Amino acid sequence: MSRVEDAIRRANDDGRGAFVGYLPVGYPDLDTSIRAAITLAENGVDVIELGPPYSDPVMDGPLIQEATQAALAAGYRTKDLFTALRTITAATDVPVVVMTYWNPVAQYGVDRYADDLLAAGASGLITPDITPDAAADWIAASKRTGLDRIFLAAPTSTDERLDLVADSSTGFIYTVSTMGITGERAELDKAARTLVARLREHGDNRACVGIGISTADQIASVLEYADGAIVGTALVRALRDGGLGGLAATTRALAAGTPLSTRSDQRN
Repeated sequence: MSRVEDAIRRANDDGRGAFVGYLPVGYPDLDTSIRAAITLAENGVDVIELGPPYSDPVMDGPLIQEATQAALAAGYRTKDLFTALRTITAATDVPVVVMTYWNPVAQYGVDRYADDLLAAGASGLITPDITPDAAADWIAASKRTGLDRIFLAAPTSTDERLDLVADSSTGFIYTVSTMGITGERAELDKAARTLVARLREHGDNRACVGIGISTADQIASVLEYADGAIVGTALVRALRDGGLGGLAATTRALAAGTPLSTRSDQRN
């Protein structure tokens, strides 16, 4: 079992759903972003998701775009990702996965990227803009290194696509709650519950729902049927507005939504 799957299983064994927390690398500066990731681990996150800044972040909402563009303007370079990973993984046992658009991986070299991720202590890679049928090089590299490969499933995915995603993913499946960009939403689409049910039918038990989750109540609702909840924008906002102290408080508040003991477990 991968470290990421093990973290999800341990959360479930503790009577909780898994809490996956996203932050961009290099925001507001590299050192602070490293301390911010460690802050997530210290305040209730089960899996850390790090996002390298990218010049054309088509999937990201305005606040995350603002943060990643600020990191790029401050001089972020790809090597900084591996510096951050080494420091974070030395400081915490919480597994760290990287969420990146595919072009930087291809430019860096797929095998080299995988080897450097492994050497820096990362546990896997989320690839939002490449599908399993187009990712033969990455699948081979991940099998060789033991890194998790985390693909996305969307409400519009066909049954054939869900079969492919379920068969190809390790760690968890990033289950998109709604079509569109990341950000905070007052109500999560009912499509997420239907999508997770469809993934169950295709044999998957590692569905973590992301996009639009920003409150403890929303996390609790998602964890009625999913294995984990992914939060990004609310954490980036907390870091921007309140620094590391604000981030710690927001992380703890969101983690309050993860216990399963007070409601029926509909995930099976």
